[in-house]
Amino acid sequence: MRLSMTLSLPREPSSVTCARQVLNALLSLTDAAEDSRGHLAVLITEACANAVIHADPDSTVDITIIVDDDVCLIEVGNRGRTPSGSGLAADLPAPLTVGGRGLPLIAALADKAAFIPGPPDQVLLRITKHLTDVRPAPAG
Repeated sequence: MRLSMTLSLPREPSSVTCARQVLNALLSLTDAAEDSRGHLAVLITEACANAVIHADPDSTVDITIIVDDDVCLIEVGNRGRTPSGSGLAADLPAPLTVGGRGLPLIAALADKAAFIPGPPDQVLLRITKHLTDVRPAPAG
């Protein structure tokens, strides 16, 4: 089964919740494992929250979600600059009260995650997650 959705949301905190709800609605039409659904909820939340926080003031948060059989691809874009020095390979900051946990969480939960080239002055984060990697064996 192939499902896809493209959203262009305002750069405001409520857009994070909206994106997560749309993702959950799409995943409800699949047989994705619960662990994968939970990971994807965190992934889209962190990616969208970063876009809302770091995008240029008049930017939108542009989201593409594609579910194709056992893979989910999420792209989150906005107008701004790709973060430097704190890429996806960064360690979690200490102490726990410090921000900057989004990209390390994305790197830890995604099967693949990378900033990809896009138009000038655009940030585009592509996240890939397999949906069947943690599925429990059927009873029987």
